[in-house]
Amino acid sequence: MAVKKSLKHLSKFMAYLLGRKPHDFGLVPDENGYIKIKDFLKALCEETDFRHIRRSDLDEILLTSPEPPFEICDHLIRATDRKHLPGIVPAVQPPKLLYTCVRQKAHQFTMEKGIFPVGNTQVVLASDSEMATRIGKRFDKEPVMLTVQVAKSIEQGQDFHQVGQKIYLADTIPVGCFTGPALPKEKPINKKQVASDIKVDPTPGSYMPDLSPEKERKKQEYRKRRKDIAWKKERKRKRETGEKW
Repeated sequence: MAVKKSLKHLSKFMAYLLGRKPHDFGLVPDENGYIKIKDFLKALCEETDFRHIRRSDLDEILLTSPEPPFEICDHLIRATDRKHLPGIVPAVQPPKLLYTCVRQKAHQFTMEKGIFPVGNTQVVLASDSEMATRIGKRFDKEPVMLTVQVAKSIEQGQDFHQVGQKIYLADTIPVGCFTGPALPKEKPINKKQVASDIKVDPTPGSYMPDLSPEKERKKQEYRKRRKDIAWKKERKRKRETGEKW
C-alpha cells in the first residue's frame, strides 16, 4: 500500500513538473515537449522526496497506471497533458546579467572561444546564480560560473529567448560578452624533476652507459677482479712450463 501511495504521489509531481513548470527545475523541453530522461531524473533527485527515484520506477508507473501522466519515447520523456506548458518566447526585457556554468575542463576553451550549447540546442542561462549552479552541478561537481552581459551580447547581434520566469536561451555568447573566474595558473616547471624523469631510449643496437657513482664503482671492482684472475693464470702457466718471470 505504501509503495502504491508513493508512486501516486510521484505521478502527480511528474504531471506538474513535465506539464506545467519544467523551467522551475532548470529543464527546457524541446519543441515537442520532450526532455532527456537522464536530465529529468537528475532534476527529480534534487527533490528531497524523490531522491530514490530511478528509471525502473517510471516504468512501473507506465505498467500499473491506467492513465499515466507521462509518456516515454526511447531516451525522452514528456507529459501527456501539455496544454499548460509554457512556450519559448522572445525575451522582451531580459535582465542585465544572466548566469550559466561550464565544466572545469571547458573553462579555458570557453574563455578563448565563447559559450556554446552543451547537451541542448541552445545555451541555457538563468536569471539567478543559484539556478545556474543547480543546473551546472548536473554535469560537473564543481562547475565554473560565468556571468553574461546581456546588453553587450545584444550589441553583438545575439538574440535571447525566455521560457518561464528564470530560464533564458541563446545560440551562443561571444567572447567579450561574459566574465568568469581567472584561469588556474600553470605550476612552474621544476627543471631538476623534469631532468630526472627524462629517460633516453638508446639507439637500437647501441649501449648507453650508466654513469652513476655506484655503477662506476662496481665496474672498477669487476675490472680489478679480472686483472687478478688473469695474473694468477699467467703465473700458473709460467710455473708449469718452467718459464722464468
